[in-house]
Amino acid sequence: MTADTSNRPVALVTGAQRGIGRAIALQMAQAGFDVALCDRMLSDELHAAAAEVAELGVRSTAVCFDLADTSTHAAMLDAAEAVLGPVTCLVNNAGVSVLSRGDLLDVTPQAYDHCQDINTRGTFFLMQAFARRLLVRPQHPHHRSMVTITSSNAQAVSIQRGEYCVSKAALSMVSSLFAVRLGGEGIGVYEVVPGLIETEMSLTSKARYDADIQRGWLVVPRWGQAHEVGKVVSTLALGLLPYTVGQAIRVDGGMLINKY
Repeated sequence: MTADTSNRPVALVTGAQRGIGRAIALQMAQAGFDVALCDRMLSDELHAAAAEVAELGVRSTAVCFDLADTSTHAAMLDAAEAVLGPVTCLVNNAGVSVLSRGDLLDVTPQAYDHCQDINTRGTFFLMQAFARRLLVRPQHPHHRSMVTITSSNAQAVSIQRGEYCVSKAALSMVSSLFAVRLGGEGIGVYEVVPGLIETEMSLTSKARYDADIQRGWLVVPRWGQAHEVGKVVSTLALGLLPYTVGQAIRVDGGMLINKY
């Protein structure tokens, strides 16, 4: 398939095979974006997600790349744009959790680097590569943006996942840095902060968090849904929060509100 002259905006979503990334891709399609769905492997699951997006009446493509390997970033962007045309919105959703939960005093350099290389370093350089493309192109009729998915653990300590918390706190700063650098160029950079979102990845902790919810941990006493994160992302990508810079939008049911 070759690129056509569609006037739709184009979104590229990393980590789009399943969970929050897949839900974001679907919500972007519903908002009128053509969508490139990116993940580490061109799996049947990724192709199925791209097909599900296409069923909503937009163009889609599945692209393989390794976020931790910065040498693959340009080729990934090229592959998406060869099919869909210039990307106008980058959604940084791809990320990893810890290799294993445990005592902070037992975290190894390998475990620390695992989170940093993908969650922080890889995303930083992908944002840099995308920003450089935007800045050498003529102004686009659609809002140009980057939306980065961080975590409530960018602020809230999870003592058994220290290396993950550090990587997401750093990523929050990365989002702010790019927001300030690019705001004057008319490029919106935003952060979305999910709390408890019900996905396959969260199933292993469901019983524990169900009990916390029953004890009143959240203002909205239920799990969040992946499509709710997607709706926030598409709102930001459409530029529907004008005159905002570097907004960090919590999708956490009130988890991070100070309460006593």
